[in-house]
Amino acid sequence: MRRLGDLEAEIMDRFWTWNRPATVREVVDDINRARTVAYTTVMTVTNILYNKGWLLRGKQGRAWLYSPVRSREAYAAALMEDGLGESRDRSAALVHFVENMSEDEVAALREALRSVGRQAKV
Repeated sequence: MRRLGDLEAEIMDRFWTWNRPATVREVVDDINRARTVAYTTVMTVTNILYNKGWLLRGKQGRAWLYSPVRSREAYAAALMEDGLGESRDRSAALVHFVENMSEDEVAALREALRSVGRQAKV
């Protein structure tokens, strides 16, 4: 999976944070609170995200409403999977990854592994 570009990530961040469908106008207005970006630029990048399969869209009146196809967490997981795929020794890569985790992150990983283990038994 290719990492999102800067503006792509900024747009997706709005959809993930809002957790609801939104128009390009809403995204533009929110981005413009921090920096100036043209409506047409955001519209083009949003359409690219739709064509790449990152966003769903549906008409509401004359405007398109967009919503994310997958969660921020699913995106992060796919990036981690790609990172693991770069290694010839996935176990060693995982060891290096875990060595750099905080205690809270290790605890969350342990809970995730337990959860997956419970699901596999069902």
